[in-house]
Amino acid sequence: MQKIGIIGSGIMGSGIAQILALKGYQVIIIDIEEETLKNGMQRIDKQLERSVAKERLTEEEKERALSLISGSTALNDLQVADLVIEAAIEDLEIKKDIFNELDAICRAEVILATNTSSLSITELGRATRRPDKVVGMHFFNPVPVMKLVEVVKGEDTSTETVNTIKEVAQNLDKRPIEVKDRPGFVVNRLLIPMINEAAFLYGEKVASAEAIDKGMELGANHPIGPLGLADLIGLDVCLAIMKSLHENLGDDKYRPAPILEEKVGKGELGRKSKQGFYSYS
Repeated sequence: MQKIGIIGSGIMGSGIAQILALKGYQVIIIDIEEETLKNGMQRIDKQLERSVAKERLTEEEKERALSLISGSTALNDLQVADLVIEAAIEDLEIKKDIFNELDAICRAEVILATNTSSLSITELGRATRRPDKVVGMHFFNPVPVMKLVEVVKGEDTSTETVNTIKEVAQNLDKRPIEVKDRPGFVVNRLLIPMINEAAFLYGEKVASAEAIDKGMELGANHPIGPLGLADLIGLDVCLAIMKSLHENLGDDKYRPAPILEEKVGKGELGRKSKQGFYSYS
């Protein structure tokens, strides 16, 4: 396995591409817009340059990694890929369309993985003629730093596919855990409802964002408070996961906090929009 396709050049897609290239894989990043693709490539360059400045990489290692990454707006360019990892917008219908197209483009033996944080692997697999080769490969943000990869086995995913993806994750110096295809998987099933509850506290004016976060940092030994973490993840992503949990598990304890919906509606998405529960310059 040498050539790996990435669908999406956002924060997650570019982060995945970066760690793959640093391990010697050839990477093709696909995005629908040239400008978005350009921004993703610049993000990778900037991150690698920062690693050089901190003496974590040499200039030669940086240049070698960059030489292994190419970008395109043509999905057909993935005909040469040995593995595809989809990191597009968190929308089931959009992802199903992507997987249906990939199924027609990629060779029959190619595994189609998704970085989805909460959507059904089984449904995505059944949008293809190769459901045994569709699997969740859920990285965490920031991808170069976070060690965990959730490897999600859909109802039709083969054990061979799961083991292959675990091996790729280990080659990237990540720690894979195998989980079943249930809404939110493991981490987000626990984490996002906690963030949502913090948003309820904030919306009810129980405490300021700073006080809520400091409470969890000092009282529960969390390295970052839930609202600061929500801003890092993206409030739109948090809201999408809460909606998915609420819809698929049918329990009102997963009802999204109104303030979360309000902020997303206003375009206050966290760090990526410079405004969330906190302001960023």
